[in-house]
Amino acid sequence: MQLLKDIEQQTLKGKKQLAVLVDPDKSTRSSLKEISELACGAGADYIFIGGSLLTRDNLSFCINEIKTHCELPVILFPGSVFQVDPSADALLLLSLISGRNPDMLIGNHVVAASMIRHSRLEVIPTGYMLVESGKITSVQYMSNTMPIPFDKPDIAISTSLAGEMLGLKIIFMDAGSGALHPVPIDMVMGVKQSIRVPLIVGGGIRTPETAFEIWEAGADIVTIGNVAETHPELILDMGQAKKELNAGNPQKNIKFV
Repeated sequence: MQLLKDIEQQTLKGKKQLAVLVDPDKSTRSSLKEISELACGAGADYIFIGGSLLTRDNLSFCINEIKTHCELPVILFPGSVFQVDPSADALLLLSLISGRNPDMLIGNHVVAASMIRHSRLEVIPTGYMLVESGKITSVQYMSNTMPIPFDKPDIAISTSLAGEMLGLKIIFMDAGSGALHPVPIDMVMGVKQSIRVPLIVGGGIRTPETAFEIWEAGADIVTIGNVAETHPELILDMGQAKKELNAGNPQKNIKFV
């Protein structure tokens, strides 16, 4: 499976993509079944799995349950070196380029490198950028880093350019789990216009209208997490927003139920 190549090809075609993020700590057998089936029914493209802190040893269980109910690629979105499992299809190897914590830039990667190589997971080098969202999020606290200020798109642009020039294959802008506000539209636009690699945007995206706006601003992949946990039925609306946008329909014609 060549997921990075698929993401790049869809990006070149201008096709928007949807990822549903699953937190193993918040998942049960029934919730995994529901989210997996809704993601498939909504036409989502990927299921991301991971969290800032895992207190339950059920990562493998979650991956296997998802694969039982859905054929979508499962991509690890690890919050630590302990979140590596060979039963997934790929791993976003996150370098937290918005922060200055050396462990999150390269230190943890050195610790996990041999384990990742032996897992035979497809590795997708990803520049991870945390953006201020109106509150201290779990990832901000656990990573011990400051997010990019929400009103400083120039910093975000320069950071994303640096990540691309360093050879990272994807840029991921995240407001964080439970964010009060999503990544600002002007920041998404500025970053997308400046880089040549695919752009993922997540955090604080609670409505299909917001997802639509972020896709329109330039995000190639929108990631939804908390809303999929609390209101899983909205996954279908998010999928509909993606379909309408890829079909070239204007936002005003979208009818969400």
